[in-house]
Amino acid sequence: MPRLIVRSKVGLTRCLVGFSLFCTVTFGWSAPRTPTEAGEVLERLAVKAGDPDASLLKRYQQAVNRAPKDAQAVAALARLYFDLAMAHGDPRYVGYADALINGYPGQLSAELLFTRSLLRQYRHAFEEAKGDLRAALVAQPDFSEAHGWLAAIALVQADYAGAGQACTALGVAGSLTLQAGCLGLTLAYTGQLAQGYQALEKGLARADDPGNRLWLLTRLAEVAAWQGRAALAESHYKSALRLGITDAYLLAAWSDFLLDQQRPKEVVALLADKEASDPLLLRLALAHQQTGSPKAPALVKMLDERFAATRLRGDTTHRAEEARYALQLRRDIGSALALAQANYEVQREPRDARILLEAALAAGQRAPAQKVEAWFKSSGFQGAPLSQQLAQLAALPKGNP
Repeated sequence: MPRLIVRSKVGLTRCLVGFSLFCTVTFGWSAPRTPTEAGEVLERLAVKAGDPDASLLKRYQQAVNRAPKDAQAVAALARLYFDLAMAHGDPRYVGYADALINGYPGQLSAELLFTRSLLRQYRHAFEEAKGDLRAALVAQPDFSEAHGWLAAIALVQADYAGAGQACTALGVAGSLTLQAGCLGLTLAYTGQLAQGYQALEKGLARADDPGNRLWLLTRLAEVAAWQGRAALAESHYKSALRLGITDAYLLAAWSDFLLDQQRPKEVVALLADKEASDPLLLRLALAHQQTGSPKAPALVKMLDERFAATRLRGDTTHRAEEARYALQLRRDIGSALALAQANYEVQREPRDARILLEAALAAGQRAPAQKVEAWFKSSGFQGAPLSQQLAQLAALPKGNP
């Protein structure tokens, strides 16, 4: 049987995508209720018959049905489930992957350990995820994706020394494109925006895979925006969009850029059929709010129901998005501040710092953002608009609670 290990449709570099978005992707749940009829259709999966994904999914499911103890076949299907969750914003695929790996009767292979790490980091169980990645690397030292995910987790935890070590390991493993992305982000997060941008450019120059190009273009756009080069950032975003790859992170990042540029009508057009993903629904609601659209209240109500459902399930992976919803749509500053603080205890990327700063400024309180101020000083990060927001925060009286 040929090796059936799935590689992400957006390439190896997807593993360095921002956790604070993808770990909060949740499906469009309505308010909890019990169906009244056995035949009621509650929701349709994102993958439909006739889609290339559906054909691939069927083939991998059949392979597992034929050989349920085949570690390669099980790993391939579990990885495909995870990729589908990332592409379509449907966490049920994560549940399918969980069940598949938890039910595997033998010792977990390096690929199965790696895939379990993806599922664990999805739920913010970062230490357990790192344990799986290290175990996978013991079995397979040149496992590039495992090194890449160690770098990604280190970045989200603001462990830049750990990220640097993973970047070095990627070079030793011969993954030069992935190493360029790793180095570029690490440099950018530590205040070296120009050098980070150059490293990402080098990665793009050697990237042939469309998925890798999409990721690198997206991150180049973000770094350019942090540098205040809006026209360059827009050019990179549009180049990524022209690749024609379904990618929720790209859509969210482009939407955020447009919202920052006061171009909400473009966001409305972009996300009109993307309401199934909570992060994209949030941005759609914000765009309708900016335009004064009468549709905004209905979208806010949808978000009310979805966040209520996540709280009912005990899901705490959505705090950054919920903080933004509370602050910008519900004007509930107290809740937004509490959510942003709780989120920052787990995730410390620039976007996590931004929502905490925005909530602290709205509350007129400097103390809740002390950890962001400390991170800003220790990391050297210089990107806009965080630099301006921190200056505003510093202007608050020191005796401010």
